[in-house]
Amino acid sequence: MDPRFDEFLHVPARLSIVALLAPAAWVDFGFLRDTIGTSDSALSKHVSALAEAGYVTVRKDQQRRARRTFVQLTPQGRHAFQRHAAALEHIVAAAHASPEAN
Repeated sequence: MDPRFDEFLHVPARLSIVALLAPAAWVDFGFLRDTIGTSDSALSKHVSALAEAGYVTVRKDQQRRARRTFVQLTPQGRHAFQRHAAALEHIVAAAHASPEAN
Protein backbone atom coordinates (compact mmCIF):
# COMPACT_ATOMS: atom_id res chain seq x y z
CA MET A 1 0.00 0.00 0.00
CA ASP A 2 1.16 3.52 -0.77
CA PRO A 3 2.65 5.07 2.42
CA ARG A 4 0.73 8.29 1.70
CA PHE A 5 -2.59 6.42 2.04
CA ASP A 6 -4.35 7.59 5.22
CA GLU A 7 -6.70 4.95 6.66
CA PHE A 8 -8.19 7.51 9.05
CA LEU A 9 -9.09 9.90 6.22
CA HIS A 10 -10.32 7.15 3.92
CA VAL A 11 -13.57 6.80 5.88
CA PRO A 12 -16.08 8.13 3.29
CA ALA A 13 -17.64 10.79 5.53
CA ARG A 14 -14.24 12.10 6.67
CA LEU A 15 -12.91 12.14 3.14
CA SER A 16 -15.99 14.08 2.01
CA ILE A 17 -15.56 16.58 4.84
CA VAL A 18 -11.90 17.33 4.13
CA ALA A 19 -12.55 17.47 0.38
CA LEU A 20 -15.23 20.12 0.98
CA LEU A 21 -12.95 22.04 3.36
CA ALA A 22 -9.87 21.97 1.09
CA PRO A 23 -10.80 24.88 -1.20
CA ALA A 24 -12.40 27.02 1.52
CA ALA A 25 -11.39 29.11 4.51
CA TRP A 26 -14.20 28.40 7.00
CA VAL A 27 -17.21 26.22 6.15
CA ASP A 28 -20.55 26.34 7.93
CA PHE A 29 -21.50 23.11 9.73
CA GLY A 30 -24.98 23.20 8.15
CA PHE A 31 -23.47 23.42 4.67
CA LEU A 32 -21.27 20.40 5.40
CA ARG A 33 -24.24 18.45 6.77
CA ASP A 34 -26.48 19.25 3.82
CA THR A 35 -23.82 18.68 1.17
CA ILE A 36 -22.67 15.37 2.61
CA GLY A 37 -26.24 14.33 3.38
CA THR A 38 -25.75 13.21 6.94
CA SER A 39 -27.25 13.95 10.34
CA ASP A 40 -25.98 16.57 12.78
CA SER A 41 -24.87 13.89 15.23
CA ALA A 42 -22.99 11.79 12.64
CA LEU A 43 -21.26 14.87 11.23
CA SER A 44 -20.42 16.08 14.73
CA LYS A 45 -18.73 12.76 15.54
CA HIS A 46 -16.62 12.87 12.39
CA VAL A 47 -15.69 16.54 12.87
CA SER A 48 -14.73 15.79 16.49
CA ALA A 49 -12.54 12.88 15.37
CA LEU A 50 -10.90 15.07 12.72
CA ALA A 51 -10.33 17.83 15.30
CA GLU A 52 -8.84 15.36 17.78
CA ALA A 53 -6.46 14.17 15.04
CA GLY A 54 -5.45 17.79 14.39
CA TYR A 55 -6.94 17.85 10.88
CA VAL A 56 -9.61 20.51 11.48
CA THR A 57 -10.33 23.47 13.72
CA VAL A 58 -13.85 24.20 14.94
CA ARG A 59 -15.13 27.70 15.70
CA LYS A 60 -18.47 28.52 17.30
CA ASP A 61 -19.96 31.97 16.74
CA GLN A 62 -22.90 33.48 18.52
CA GLN A 63 -24.96 35.46 16.01
CA ARG A 64 -28.06 36.98 17.52
CA ARG A 65 -29.83 34.07 19.19
CA ALA A 66 -28.42 31.38 16.95
CA ARG A 67 -25.11 29.69 17.52
CA ARG A 68 -23.29 28.74 14.33
CA THR A 69 -20.43 26.32 13.98
CA PHE A 70 -17.71 26.66 11.37
CA VAL A 71 -15.00 24.18 10.44
CA GLN A 72 -11.60 24.81 8.85
CA LEU A 73 -8.90 22.47 7.60
CA THR A 74 -5.64 22.92 9.53
CA PRO A 75 -2.27 22.97 7.74
CA GLN A 76 -1.73 19.42 9.04
CA GLY A 77 -5.15 18.38 7.71
CA ARG A 78 -4.49 20.01 4.35
CA HIS A 79 -1.16 18.17 4.06
CA ALA A 80 -2.76 14.85 5.07
CA PHE A 81 -5.53 15.35 2.50
CA GLN A 82 -3.06 16.21 -0.26
CA ARG A 83 -0.95 13.13 0.55
CA HIS A 84 -4.01 10.88 0.65
CA ALA A 85 -5.35 12.31 -2.62
CA ALA A 86 -1.96 11.67 -4.23
CA ALA A 87 -2.05 8.07 -2.98
CA LEU A 88 -5.53 7.60 -4.45
CA GLU A 89 -4.40 9.11 -7.76
CA HIS A 90 -1.46 6.70 -7.80
CA ILE A 91 -3.77 3.73 -7.18
CA VAL A 92 -6.12 4.84 -9.97
CA ALA A 93 -3.23 5.43 -12.37
CA ALA A 94 -1.91 1.93 -11.68
CA ALA A 95 -5.36 0.49 -12.35
CA HIS A 96 -5.53 2.32 -15.70
CA ALA A 97 -2.03 1.33 -16.78
CA SER A 98 -1.92 -0.93 -19.79
CA PRO A 99 -1.24 -4.62 -19.14
CA GLU A 100 1.90 -4.32 -21.29
CA ALA A 101 3.35 -1.78 -18.81
CA ASN A 102 2.96 -4.24 -15.95
